[in-house]
Amino acid sequence: MLSLKQRGLNQPPKLAIGDGALGFWVALEEVYPETTAQRYWMHKTGNVLNYLPKSVQEKAKQGLHDIWMAEGRTDAEKAFDAFEERFGVKYPKAVAMLIERP
Repeated sequence: MLSLKQRGLNQPPKLAIGDGALGFWVALEEVYPETTAQRYWMHKTGNVLNYLPKSVQEKAKQGLHDIWMAEGRTDAEKAFDAFEERFGVKYPKAVAMLIERP
């Protein structure tokens, strides 16, 4: 992050997308605290699916796809709520992983 600043990135990025590397998120908060952080959906999907039995993973994957492919925030929130309603009672750890911030 610091090298980006040293190379002339004078305005903070509006959005930073990364995987689960903790150092990235620490550096982002330190150098660009106003930047919104988002977890890379491929990693997020895999992490959520790890908390589900194989028998429901395909349906859950479709539900996650509905979230990140939604046309706008309202549709994404509806898809998120549907996922939480469908899987939250039986698989709370999967939903907690989905909710978890980077």
